[in-house]
Amino acid sequence: MAMNRILIRNLELLARIGIHGHEQGMPQPVRINVELDVKVSPNADRMDEVVDYEAIANAIRDIATEGHINLAETLAEKIAAMCLKDARVLKAKIRVEKLHALQGAEAAGVEIERP
Repeated sequence: MAMNRILIRNLELLARIGIHGHEQGMPQPVRINVELDVKVSPNADRMDEVVDYEAIANAIRDIATEGHINLAETLAEKIAAMCLKDARVLKAKIRVEKLHALQGAEAAGVEIERP
């Protein structure tokens, strides 16, 4: 079986995320990275034969903006579950980083991997 790795690197968007009072009701910047191990047909050369990374990115934007999410872990789990709905996706590795979460740090977040 042929396999590919689909990558989305450093997708930045605004999300309503966080448990602290100052994070409530105010979108903040997050950075999302996705790695998907997918089954492919060896000679795939049509969009309907592959996992569409643009559709994945658009679905991530929808998830991130559908309402308030308390934890980066929850956002990562929702993204992984969406990706794994496609039977061709064998494994999803998702990283969610809040860009202004900690003073003096570029970002803080979580990385999950789901089969």
